[in-house]
Amino acid sequence: MTTMSTTPVEDAMRLKIAEALKPSTLEIHNDSAMHAHHKAMEGSISKETHFRLVITSEAFMSKVQPARHRMVYTLLREELEREGGIHALQLKTRTPEEEERQLAREKAEQGQPNADTGNR
Repeated sequence: MTTMSTTPVEDAMRLKIAEALKPSTLEIHNDSAMHAHHKAMEGSISKETHFRLVITSEAFMSKVQPARHRMVYTLLREELEREGGIHALQLKTRTPEEEERQLAREKAEQGQPNADTGNR
């Protein structure tokens, strides 16, 4: 017996991104329910139209944000072009080094010691 996924778009995104970008961090947030009342969504039966993605990957090294976003758009072209597919896609793309700096900044803002130096 085969079970149909209740999140086929998210599943496809996760698989394509994982295979192509080998991310160390991959967060997929389905924000579709927050946008279901929008006029553009009238008549849409899809529950997978609005997503926020956080992707950390070595594949983004030496690439500017627009190039990184194009990489992701290319991977997800089918999901973006499909009738009832992705309507909105918010991307946060970073390298492992950028992620480390972001985490250190967040810790510093919270007054936690820096893991590297032990300083505040």
